[in-house]
Amino acid sequence: MEGRKHLYILILAILSFCPSFLPAMSERNLRILSELDQTISQKAVWQGERETRIRMLKNRLYKTMDPGRKYLLCDSLFIEYLHYQADSSLHYLNEKAACLAADPALGSKAGILINRSEVLGVMGMYFEALQELHNVNVQELEEPVLAYYYGVCKQIEGWMADYTPEAEGKKKYLDRTDLYRDSVLKMMDSEIDQTVMKAERLILHHQADSAVRLLTGCLEKSPAKQQKIYVYYTLSDAYDALGDVENRIYWLAQTAILDLKTAVREYAALQRLARLLYEQGDLERAYRYLNCSMEDAVACNARLRFLEVTEFYPIIDRAYVAKENRERLMMHRMLLLVSVLAVMLIVLLSWLWIWMRKLSAMRKELYTANRELQVVNDQLEQTGKIKEVYIVRYLERCVSYLEKLEHYRRLLEKLAMASKIDELFKMIRSEQFLRDERKKFYAEFDKSFLDLFPNFVEDFNLLLVEDGRIYPKPHELLNTELRIFALIRLGVTDTTQIAHFLGYSLATVYSYRSKMRNRAKGDKDHFEQDVMKL
Repeated sequence: MEGRKHLYILILAILSFCPSFLPAMSERNLRILSELDQTISQKAVWQGERETRIRMLKNRLYKTMDPGRKYLLCDSLFIEYLHYQADSSLHYLNEKAACLAADPALGSKAGILINRSEVLGVMGMYFEALQELHNVNVQELEEPVLAYYYGVCKQIEGWMADYTPEAEGKKKYLDRTDLYRDSVLKMMDSEIDQTVMKAERLILHHQADSAVRLLTGCLEKSPAKQQKIYVYYTLSDAYDALGDVENRIYWLAQTAILDLKTAVREYAALQRLARLLYEQGDLERAYRYLNCSMEDAVACNARLRFLEVTEFYPIIDRAYVAKENRERLMMHRMLLLVSVLAVMLIVLLSWLWIWMRKLSAMRKELYTANRELQVVNDQLEQTGKIKEVYIVRYLERCVSYLEKLEHYRRLLEKLAMASKIDELFKMIRSEQFLRDERKKFYAEFDKSFLDLFPNFVEDFNLLLVEDGRIYPKPHELLNTELRIFALIRLGVTDTTQIAHFLGYSLATVYSYRSKMRNRAKGDKDHFEQDVMKL
């Protein structure tokens, strides 16, 4: 214990010689950042509350048979998921649209289009979102829906401005945002919301001082929680325009706390605060806040927020290198001081040796973790490529099927109208259409798969004994055995799913899989795992 005490005294002495890298921060900001740290540590609690609300809504949806009630519950789930998990929000929007299709009296198609534009905007699909808005007939909208329409237009244009690095393009989107802001202002009933909009315009026109006065007045009127978020965030923008870093940190932290407590995952305040703290030298908090933002952006599928975070990660990495250099400098000073304080060397030698061993172990662990991370990154990159290729091909195939079905329907309709009943029944009973389409579908699958894994056939055969290897015929890309194991390579391992996909019986698929395992060159029990690694 005496040796440890001497070690602590030595470290404090060294630190007294080392320069401070963190600038002074006001007591108010230290308190609010501490509160934000506590909020982040309890993020699972706030998200758990939202999950509970979602589960309750889902249970009510599954139990109700009333179409109007279903419509309202789907709308509530759409809103709950909108800034929390965009994919699920889009799913319940589609369910809501299905209810509306069954009973048009439940709502308006324009509302569905605006909803879809909003969730596509959250997902970063801005051009698709704008296309949905273009399909809305603005002349037919009543005032509440029209206000919602203009609000979503403003939001999408604002995101487009954030997404556009080029100055001229950014200005174009900001000007459009300003126009939509004017339209929204004319229809707003809430005085607080009107004030926030006016403050945004003042900031845009270089009158940030006036914006601060307006927003400060808003806070005295006890705004609702969601209104507070907008007020706090706009205040941070105003202080940004004024160059007031202390106040910007404070209001960004306030915004981030409310974002987390309302359990939204699509937000901007926390990553912007991370950038600001990085610039102030608080690297540890910046990294922690950025990591939290990354987790939430990925979980929400908010592409713009994800890109904002990943764009900043390399900067953090360079900062860590700089931090290591400072730590090396500190180490040199430590060694110099140890040499001067040679009297303490004998007491501290054992402690220093243990510390160096721990450091070596940490570096080995870090090296191993980096290698594992690289493997995971490679797998994620390949998975992303697979998803991208197959989503595009799937959409193209769906559109093609719709066109062919429409053509087939019209042909049947013509035969029916011409009273050619025999020909009509002949076409209906014929399976040639399905056989041709299945054949084309498999050809498209084979081509897509071999685009991703051009050496699959050769690599697969290397896993088999020489006399058990299989090759497609000259006119084929893949045969049945290869197609089954191509699906397994893509992660479809369930025999029922494979049988359904290929149109075979379960027994047939089991037979092919068993036959291929028996031809395996290595361990037969791990044959399919080896295929998935190709």
